[in-house]
Amino acid sequence: MADADFLRFRDDAPHDEPAVTLDAFLADQTNATAVRLESGDDARALLPFLDRLALIEVSFPAYRDGRGYSSARVLREAGYAGELRAAGDVLVDQVPFMRRCGFDSFAPEAPIDPVVLKASLDRYEFHYQAAADAAVPVWKLRHG
Repeated sequence: MADADFLRFRDDAPHDEPAVTLDAFLADQTNATAVRLESGDDARALLPFLDRLALIEVSFPAYRDGRGYSSARVLREAGYAGELRAAGDVLVDQVPFMRRCGFDSFAPEAPIDPVVLKASLDRYEFHYQAAADAAVPVWKLRHG
């Protein structure tokens, strides 16, 4: 994948170690620092290892498969602070919602136009729900 097709919203250097599958990590590669979760994998299996992982890559085999959103939420709510990458069939209109769930890195299969991405990210100034990001819900802004 070309660097132009890789999106990051982090200040640190990208993690370049190839990600191992969850099964391989749990079986015999527990020294790996990057793990790939497929859409059917249970992210909770990684909870005891979050402090040693620099990258968790979550597969999106099809744009309509939303299980990766739940994986991101589980990992961020458990305190994972490393790079969380959405990889696969990631569409530009999904990126703002993926960011709210905790994704901070993206490896889409198809290129994303930077102008369209900026418009998508800037579309909504306020949010109604609390999420894994730092956005304060509008109800809390109104009522404290």
